[in-house]
Amino acid sequence: MASFDEILSKPSLFKNINILSPHYVPNILPFRDGQISEIMNLISPALKNQKPRNIFIYGKTGSGKTCTLKHIMHKFNVLNSKASMCYINCRIYNSRYRLMQKLLKQYDPSTDKSGFGLPFFYEKLIEFMNKGNHIIVVLDEIDMIKDLDELIYTLTRINDEVSLGSLTIIGISNRLSFKNELDPRSKSSLYENEIMFPPYSSLQLKHILEQRVSEGFSENAVESSAINLAAAITAQESGDARYALKLLSKAGELAEQSNKTFISDEDVELARKKVEIDLMQEALSGLPEHHQLVLYAIVRLSSSNAPRYSRLAEDNSFDGFFLSGEVYEQYSSLCTQLGKKSKTSRSFREYINDLEMLGFIVSKVSSKGMRGQATLIKLGHESQDLLKILEKIFS
Repeated sequence: MASFDEILSKPSLFKNINILSPHYVPNILPFRDGQISEIMNLISPALKNQKPRNIFIYGKTGSGKTCTLKHIMHKFNVLNSKASMCYINCRIYNSRYRLMQKLLKQYDPSTDKSGFGLPFFYEKLIEFMNKGNHIIVVLDEIDMIKDLDELIYTLTRINDEVSLGSLTIIGISNRLSFKNELDPRSKSSLYENEIMFPPYSSLQLKHILEQRVSEGFSENAVESSAINLAAAITAQESGDARYALKLLSKAGELAEQSNKTFISDEDVELARKKVEIDLMQEALSGLPEHHQLVLYAIVRLSSSNAPRYSRLAEDNSFDGFFLSGEVYEQYSSLCTQLGKKSKTSRSFREYINDLEMLGFIVSKVSSKGMRGQATLIKLGHESQDLLKILEKIFS
């Protein structure tokens, strides 16, 4: 029978597995100097008793947005000024009430009780800021907030009611187009400054992995070719640094299970499928409901039948593709089946753009002559893997 003493006495490929976590914030963030400098300059007025302008940050998953903000927040909050940064995960605190309660709790722990209403939180924040305090609140995955327009209105209105101090919003999202869903007043206040985080290249990912490997793995535990392969696979898939880190971490686990003394290309290839499914499930669960429904519609079409339009069926170059109109019909039908109200075709096009940016689908415009010029849509992953996850979400 195995014992913990026996397990702990075994030599390990890992030196510190926490270093490979996507939540770990290193002291040095490679390839994000420009973004770090720009954000620090934009929030620096708070250190001079002035209100910074609001900021919106966007980019694909794994492009270093959250890590960069946490890195800056650590530097900012050790200055012991009357300005502070507060981080809130909007996937967890996804309503105005819950978020306001969480925000106030950072500065007044006595408010962490049920029964208080929004006006109470509002007045308490004004009271705190009127002591000359400047709050910079980082709203990660801001598009997950159900009543976002109301929240933005509430937070921006606070600044009109304080004589000292201020509140600044930094919103982070994987989806640029979500701003189209905002009220014009919310949009104008939130998008005072926009900063883009591009995906990492293969060479950049290699450097990031080498940095983490030196701290996270035992010496000579990872072959250089395995690092190169993990970086190349990730750059080809998405440029998502979290994917690259999970790939090497999972490869390490598989190598240890096989009693290997180092991680090779073979271990990275074996880890690839497992990591893809894990990250796919995580990404899907974090999508807004109608993004999930549109993707579910495409998956159901891909899993059950070929395109109904003969022009698509006859041309091999269109294998796996569906006309956007066909997808919209399926999406509307699915909404009816699930007792939900489908969105407009305009919103549908935005969902398609977001799903493509996130790597779930591929789209292209057909040549002229096939029902005019149509948008064609195809899944970017195996339909059966997506189907299992989405069926579970909507079961």
